[in-house]
Amino acid sequence: MIRLYSFGSSFGVMDPSPFVVKVDAFLKMAELPYEVKSGAHYLKKSPKGKLPFISIQQQAEEIVVADSQHIIEYLTQNYSVTLDDFLTKEQRAQSYLLTKSLDENLYWCLVYSRWVLAETWPLANKAFFGRMPLPLRWFIPSLVRKSVIKKLHAHGMGRHSQAEILTIADKSFNALSILLGDQDYFYGEQPSSFDATAYSILCQFISVNCDNEFNSKARNYPNLIRYCQRIEQEFY
Repeated sequence: MIRLYSFGSSFGVMDPSPFVVKVDAFLKMAELPYEVKSGAHYLKKSPKGKLPFISIQQQAEEIVVADSQHIIEYLTQNYSVTLDDFLTKEQRAQSYLLTKSLDENLYWCLVYSRWVLAETWPLANKAFFGRMPLPLRWFIPSLVRKSVIKKLHAHGMGRHSQAEILTIADKSFNALSILLGDQDYFYGEQPSSFDATAYSILCQFISVNCDNEFNSKARNYPNLIRYCQRIEQEFY
């Protein structure tokens, strides 16, 4: 049995982390049996100190794989996953570069929208620290928030103004909307592993039960809304 370690359901989606959702959606699309273990305390067990990671018990050996992309590659190679078999070499190359764009660029726009914006921070605080015992909950969230803001600045995204970051996010939404067009999935009528990636980040802006200007920008694209709804209806 594959065990996926996550933070837990929040914001109205399966997990507040797009990387956890990416692996969860991939497992569903690949029709692999698995179970989810939820809780921030699993961060201590993660070999990279982040979620998600998976563990697989094989006889006397426990295999642990961290990082969403490494997990997907491991499962594809070791479980004979055929999700991307219909893609051309060019489409696989595009999928890889698009994945990196969403993971390394649009993701940081999401981080900014949750950890910096005053109207969304209380929801993020509750999502990530709501189950933390007192008195830790009185000071840990603010410390972590300051650390995240420093990481945003070090990455470079945090050096932009709010308006500039919103524009960066909207360019990604617009590009995804154009690439998707009227198709059911990004490469036609059936999902590929890139759809797990695209859904994982889009649902954090579109399907969540919070509202800010970043969410509003994403919801300006009807085909992206339909895309999230289609995946949720079929796999969730």
